[in-house]
Amino acid sequence: MKMHFSIPVSQQRLDTLGGRYVLYSVYLEGFLFCKVRYSQLHRWNEQLRRIFGNCLPPFPPKYYLAMTTSMADERRDQLEQYLQSVPMDPNILKSEVFIRFFKLLQQDTFKITTKKVFLDVFLPDGKSMRIEILTSDTTERVLEIVAYKTGLSRELIGYFNLFLIQFHNDGSLSVMKKMAEFELPYVSLQSTEVENCKVGLRKWYMDPSLDSVLMDCQTAVNLLYGQAVQEIEKNWAKPTPEQKQELETLRKAENQIKFLELAQQVQHYGYMQLDTCTCDYPEPGCVVTVSVGNNEISCYIKLPDNQTQEVNFKMSRIKSWQVTFLGTLFEEEDGPQQTLNQNLELKFQYNESNNSWQWFTIYTKQAFLLSSCLKKMISEKLIKLAAENPEMQIEVPLEQGKSKKSCHQQSQINYFDFPTRKSKISVKSTEEDCVFETIREEDL
Repeated sequence: MKMHFSIPVSQQRLDTLGGRYVLYSVYLEGFLFCKVRYSQLHRWNEQLRRIFGNCLPPFPPKYYLAMTTSMADERRDQLEQYLQSVPMDPNILKSEVFIRFFKLLQQDTFKITTKKVFLDVFLPDGKSMRIEILTSDTTERVLEIVAYKTGLSRELIGYFNLFLIQFHNDGSLSVMKKMAEFELPYVSLQSTEVENCKVGLRKWYMDPSLDSVLMDCQTAVNLLYGQAVQEIEKNWAKPTPEQKQELETLRKAENQIKFLELAQQVQHYGYMQLDTCTCDYPEPGCVVTVSVGNNEISCYIKLPDNQTQEVNFKMSRIKSWQVTFLGTLFEEEDGPQQTLNQNLELKFQYNESNNSWQWFTIYTKQAFLLSSCLKKMISEKLIKLAAENPEMQIEVPLEQGKSKKSCHQQSQINYFDFPTRKSKISVKSTEEDCVFETIREEDL
């Protein structure tokens, strides 16, 4: 699947000899990730081609004359598409040339050298664990350290991930983003402008039935149990009065397995909860609480008359979606670019009835996280279909790490000038009503 890379703006800079060059601000999951020059990307592309051949997306050509504004905007958009497409090949994504390039860029952008540091990782039960890492350690490496420290089986590491989590004064928390495997958690934490952010460990799958795979590992059970208790306490999962009473009895008896088995029956158990935001359904400006999981987007919508309406959008009826990045940015001569009034929206096309397709829009700063959850649900569904039908030729998306190597095709994505443009960062599409039966990897 395509990565949530975006290059909303670029800056002209002077080099040491007085010449001008363009510095591109690369965002990942809506957060500033690094800054890079065209020449750096060009050399990197040549390295990749020496190793992986021509099975790469087209790289924007060099211009030997001065670029016009339209040419500069076109190059920025082309570089954005290139960065989105390159990681679709898992062999490239896990290669040393890919990981090292972004490690150095991320460290250089935020001027963080490689050294030993302590990192507090917050566990699902609210406790934290301090580990010693290098500032240059990737998410994948930090997860391995956490697994070793907690006793989590290596085979189960892939069911968990690191997230950037914001803790609020009222005791609530917001999951801001899922960290990429090649991302440097320490650098991302130090560079974020979001207040009271921590690195947190949480399970990373959207199908509650996958809990059963982890039941033979006590450490995994402890992590799942801690997160389940947290979800219920924060009213993310919504048990009935009877379920709540029985869950409390099991909790007092410290029967974690039975607790988790019952929790799977609780509404919204294991869903990713977003902060309160707005949507355009049933009319623009409605306040909505969104949670996503178990092959649906669940919305509690506050109507103008203060009544509440629950609407569940099934993944099997979603034809496509796109993330739009809108915001106002200002530049600094030295140091990372700052973001003001960052606004994001996720728009999806839904089949309500009688093959009538309608667009619905959710305006949320967690739009990229929501998109990642939708991609994850598709991945899990495809893997399940492949297991149930071994003879079916299903290409599993990259996030599960099992997609087969193939030459990339350019996605049909339209771009507009920033800040008024609507950059379709991620578009997923199918031709039939059921997305899981007809989706192709190149469409992702």
